[in-house]
Amino acid sequence: MDNVSVSSGSSSVDGDELSAVLNRRQKINEALEDGKPVPPQFNRRPSTKNVYLEFKEFSRKQINEYEATFKKFDTGKDGYLDLGELKRMMEKLGVPQTHLALKAMIKEVDEDCDDKISFREFLLIYRKAYDGSLPLDCGLNELARLTEINVDEVGVIGAKEFFEAKIEYQGIANRFEYELRQEIEEKKRSEDEMSKRKIAFKEKTAIFQ
Repeated sequence: MDNVSVSSGSSSVDGDELSAVLNRRQKINEALEDGKPVPPQFNRRPSTKNVYLEFKEFSRKQINEYEATFKKFDTGKDGYLDLGELKRMMEKLGVPQTHLALKAMIKEVDEDCDDKISFREFLLIYRKAYDGSLPLDCGLNELARLTEINVDEVGVIGAKEFFEAKIEYQGIANRFEYELRQEIEEKKRSEDEMSKRKIAFKEKTAIFQ
């Protein structure tokens, strides 16, 4: 009889995963029988491929750069930024935060309520920063702004100067857009007024005909 050898590598992992799934199913069935709520089980390590599909507003290059930033500050190499790692990150960026502010920053994007930030939740920071849904006093605004460029290459002062110039440019662009809209609206009001005057003139002349 031929001996069949089984590798202790992937087969063991697959067996462990299958056992974990079966155990969870059993716990769910027992909880349901007892009328107890079943807490959701989150994927602890979101796939990078999934975030490409979910965050379509960002290019693959942007996501890869955000991931590189995330990994740089994930000193524990566990796929998460905890409070201590976030604290060191903000200090490195030149905008240190208080303990309460750091907790508020995590809470803002901590969708699975595990008191730390996964890479997917890290991407939520940029999504919220770009659509303006972050509170104005939230430190995540600073995080998103300062990690758009490589702080190690230009330095904290260089990064701040970069964004000050960017904000100034955006202000000029927004002011130009506002003035252009005002000009268009004024022109439209003048045309409407002229049209009303023509109609009123025709109505008056029709009386004498």
